[in-house]
Amino acid sequence: MIITEEKEESNGMIHETLTTNPRDVVVEIETPDESTEQEKKEDEKMGAIQTHLMLLKNPMVLLYFLAIFCYVGTEQGIANWISQFLEVYHNINPQVQGAKTISNFWGMMTLGTLLGLVLLKFIDSRKVLILSSLISIIALLAALFGSSQQALIAFPIIGFFIATMWSIIISLALNSVLDNHGSFSGILVTGIIGGAFIPLIVGAIGDSFGLKTGMLFLVITLLFILSIGFWAKPLINNKTS
Repeated sequence: MIITEEKEESNGMIHETLTTNPRDVVVEIETPDESTEQEKKEDEKMGAIQTHLMLLKNPMVLLYFLAIFCYVGTEQGIANWISQFLEVYHNINPQVQGAKTISNFWGMMTLGTLLGLVLLKFIDSRKVLILSSLISIIALLAALFGSSQQALIAFPIIGFFIATMWSIIISLALNSVLDNHGSFSGILVTGIIGGAFIPLIVGAIGDSFGLKTGMLFLVITLLFILSIGFWAKPLINNKTS
């Protein structure tokens, strides 16, 4: 039996034809062209240091980096100080009711993420971000200045409404540039360092002026996230039903 093989490249695919004699059974196998696949994934890769430096010269890149910094810092700034706040201002046992409130905060974040997936099918992501930011600010103020029962309810509500912020910010950010998305993603993810810095800022202000005043700093970070809904200009809007 004689087998001949012919290869032909077309539209990024390699067509292999195997012919067997004497019956001339033809088998065609299509395999992806490696060079084409490489081109498709090129934009998803982390670029060189020059690419990062170029992106950092773009004010929009810095604003979105700051947005991630503020979001993660807000999330951690609330979760890290809930228990102590309830103990200091409402004499609530931090190991019982305080721990339960923190658990409720994270649990409501999970539910909020699921709701966000549904809302984004019907409402523009910028409007969802504005709405969730406004409600989060109101809930934070209620938790800080309301009664103990209001605080126990308001802190988990914050978790529910900040849940959608991460995905919306990342989506709007990557949708604001034409290329170098891999490098841009790396810059954005670096913004999680806000989770280390902002709780420290809250604590430092709290040491000098009281924890309630320290946690008020988080209103500023939420206001910045709120502003994204007004100045973000995505290249493509999310499709809504």
